[in-house]
Amino acid sequence: MPPNLDQIPRERLPALLRTMPKAELHLHIEGSLEPELIFRLAQRNGVTLPYASVEALRAAYAFTDLQSFLDIYYAGASVLLKEADFFDMAWAYFERAAADHVVHAELFFDPQTHTERGVPMETVIVGLEHACRRAHAELGISASLILCFLRHLSEEAAFATLEQALPYRRHFIGVGLDSSERGHPPEKFARVFAKCRDLGLHVVAHAGEEGPPAYIESALDVLKVERIDHGVRCVESPALVQRLARERMPLTVCPLSNVKLCVFETMAGHNLPALLDAGLCATVNSDDPAYFGGYINENFIQTFEALPQLNAAHAWQLAANSFEASFVPEADKAAWRHELERAFEAEQPR
Repeated sequence: MPPNLDQIPRERLPALLRTMPKAELHLHIEGSLEPELIFRLAQRNGVTLPYASVEALRAAYAFTDLQSFLDIYYAGASVLLKEADFFDMAWAYFERAAADHVVHAELFFDPQTHTERGVPMETVIVGLEHACRRAHAELGISASLILCFLRHLSEEAAFATLEQALPYRRHFIGVGLDSSERGHPPEKFARVFAKCRDLGLHVVAHAGEEGPPAYIESALDVLKVERIDHGVRCVESPALVQRLARERMPLTVCPLSNVKLCVFETMAGHNLPALLDAGLCATVNSDDPAYFGGYINENFIQTFEALPQLNAAHAWQLAANSFEASFVPEADKAAWRHELERAFEAEQPR
C-alpha cells in the first residue's frame, strides 16, 4: 500500500474511486440487460413483453427479496435468442466497464435460463465469448466467463448443463452457483462441483447473502470454492470470519444489490467496513447493475458516501483485493497493482 494515503482529502475520493483501475468479479451478464436494450431485442426478435414500456418495466424494480428480483430477471432474459443478442448485451456492459476503469471482468452467465427456452448452448457461449475477445482488442479489458448453475434446479440438471457446455470448455474458466439461495444449500451440488474441479475449472459459489453462515462453510468445505460470492452474513459467526481472514478467502460483495434486495435496510447499515477491518479480502462489485441502480463505480461512490469511515486506504485495499481475487496470472495482477499505485500517488498532496 502506498504511504500517506491518510493525507488524501475526502473530497478527492469520488474522483479517485472512479478513475482507479479495478476488477469486477461478481457480475451476472444477464443482469446488465438495460430496459432499453430489452425492448430493442424484443422488437428485433418478435418477443412480446408483459410490460407496455421501458418506464413500466423500470417501475417494476421494487424488490422485496431475491425471488421478487429473479422473477423479473428471467422475464427480461426471454428476449435473448440469437448469438448477436448475447454479444450486444455483453458489449453494452463492456463499454460501461471501460468507462468505469475496469481492467478485468469475470462474467457470470446462466445457460439454463436460455437452454430451457430452446436456445442452444453454442449460441449463448459463442456470443458472449465474441464480446470478451472484442473487449480485449478494442477496450483493453481482460475478460473471462464463468458458467453458473441455477441452484433452484436439480444437480442432475447441472450435470446435463455441464455436459452441454464441455464442447466449449476453452471459452469459460470456471463454474459458479447462483439463483435462489434459501432452501438450496451448497451441498446439493457436491458431486457436480467435484466433477468441475476434476476438469480443472475454477469454482465459486453464492453463499451468505440470504442464506446463513453455514452455507458459506458448506461452500468452503463441500464445494471447495476459491471465492465466496456475497458472503456478508459471515459476520454472524466470529469463528467463520477468523477463518475467512486466515485463508484470504475472497468475498465478492455487492453493496447496491444488498440494499435493493433488503439484505441491509440502508447503505449506511452495510457491513463492508467491518469486513475490511476484520482483514477479509472483500471486493466491490455490481451484481445485476441494470436492476440494482448502478454499475461498479456507482457501487463505490454510493458506498463511500454512506459510510464516512471508509477512506482512501480502504479504496486502495478494495481495488487491490479485486486483483488478488481474480483468476489471472500473477504478472497481470502485478501490472494492475502498479497502475493502482500510480493512480493513488497522483492524488497525494505535493
